[in-house]
Formats: sequence, C-alpha cells, structure tokens
Amino acid sequence: MKAIISHDIDHITVSEHLFKDTLIPKYLVRMHLELFSGRISSREYTLRWTDLFKNKWQNIDELITFNNVNGIPSSFFIAVNKGIGLSYSKLSALTWIEQMKLRNCEISLQGICFEDLNLVHNEFNLFKSLTKKEQFGVRVRQFTNSEATYNLLAQTGYKYDSSEKAFKNPYRIGKMWEFPFQIMDGWIIEGYKKWQTFNLLQAKENTVKLIDKAFESKLDYIGIDFHDRYFSHSFKTWLDWYMWLVEYLKTNKIDCVNFEGAILELESKKS
Repeated sequence: MKAIISHDIDHITVSEHLFKDTLIPKYLVRMHLELFSGRISSREYTLRWTDLFKNKWQNIDELITFNNVNGIPSSFFIAVNKGIGLSYSKLSALTWIEQMKLRNCEISLQGICFEDLNLVHNEFNLFKSLTKKEQFGVRVRQFTNSEATYNLLAQTGYKYDSSEKAFKNPYRIGKMWEFPFQIMDGWIIEGYKKWQTFNLLQAKENTVKLIDKAFESKLDYIGIDFHDRYFSHSFKTWLDWYMWLVEYLKTNKIDCVNFEGAILELESKKS
C-alpha cells in the first residue's frame, strides 16, 4: 500500500473574511472554547491572536518545505471561486498557483460547483486558464458521494477526482480516475465537530485504526487530506499529528506518491 497525501487550501488571509462571512467570530469562539476546555495551551491561544494580526491563515510554503525534506510529493487543491467559508480572490489563488508551480507541486482544483453542468464547465475552464494546465484533478469542497456528481465531473474532463470518502481502491468513471480518501485531519482531531475534541495520543490511535483498516481492505492507496492552515504551532496538535503521521508512514514502509504518479502506476498495470 502507498499513501497519497493532499492539502486543501481553504484560507489565505484573515482580511478576506472581513464583512463577507462569519468565520472570524466563529474562530474567536472556537479558540476560547478550546482554551477553557484545556484542549489548547496558552501559547497556542496567543499564537492564534498573532495570526489574526499578521493577517496570515495559510502555511503553504512551510508545508512544502517540510514535505520536500521528508520526500513527500506536495499535492494541493486550490479554489478559483468563492464558497462556504472560502473567500479568497482569484488573484490570491493565482499568486499561490505560481508559487506552487515554482516548487514543482501538483496543483488541482478545489471545486465549488458540482451540480450545474454549465457552472462546472465554467469553473473547469477558469482553472485551466489560470494554471495553463491541460490536465488536472478536482476535489469538491462540499463532500458528496453522489454518483451524479462524479459522472458530471468525468464528463467535464477532469483527469481525476478525490471527493469520495470510502475504503475503496481507485476506479475509473469514463476517462476520469476516482481516488477515494480515508483520512482527514478534521475527522481525526475534531471528531466531526467544529473544535478540537481529541488530544494527540487519541488522534494517533484513531489514525492507526484507519491505516489498519486500509490494510485489511487491501487498498493499494490510502488517501490522506491535511489542510495547510494547520501546519503551525498555532494548532500544535494538528502540526504534531502531521509530523508524526509522516514518520509513521516512513517507519512502516508506506511510500508516498501524488495522484499523477499513482495514475501512471495504475495505467502501467493495465497495459
């Protein structure tokens, strides 16, 4: 089994949310809940205020550097439209797309549109024009296990999708590869809530159970989603968990590939 680690870019600056959504008030409530419940330290609490004043809610460059040092291919899903809780501009997206290109990252779309054929096509073409890429993948921000959605994405021309949460091996929908994923940082640490529920030890235990289940399910690839924003001492449990996870994969001889590499492997087996 190999691992495919990917990263969703949900936020870039704090100011992009001002007067546009309720994310900042929710963030303030969350950090106080986590502090008073003992889930985060006073240092983390202070650093989260620092992030607000620095106007920095992304850690893309730092994450790429860590991945490079550890031999992890960096795969990012970045949006070109606004969605629920996602408010950065096309210009901000393009700035980071160019930075990621310079650092040889795999760049795919974090899709906002997934129901209307015309909107899905327009978003596909916009991403194509901004990145100058002919082939790329997608992950729908609003997770869905709708067969109709996957068929729509395949018709649009995406090379691969990784929106499905399931213990399945990659499979084809028309010409598009579907890569189900099994682990996401939020599920591991928040337990489907909006704030930290588990400590680091519990997060590790939750993760090992899922990796063991992937082996039991005879998966060729295990999909892992980690958000760049959490690669920070402001979110120490997340940071420590990701660094531990990378070491755990290396210790257990689970090599990491990106989606393009996995597709080459899959297609070479078929030929």
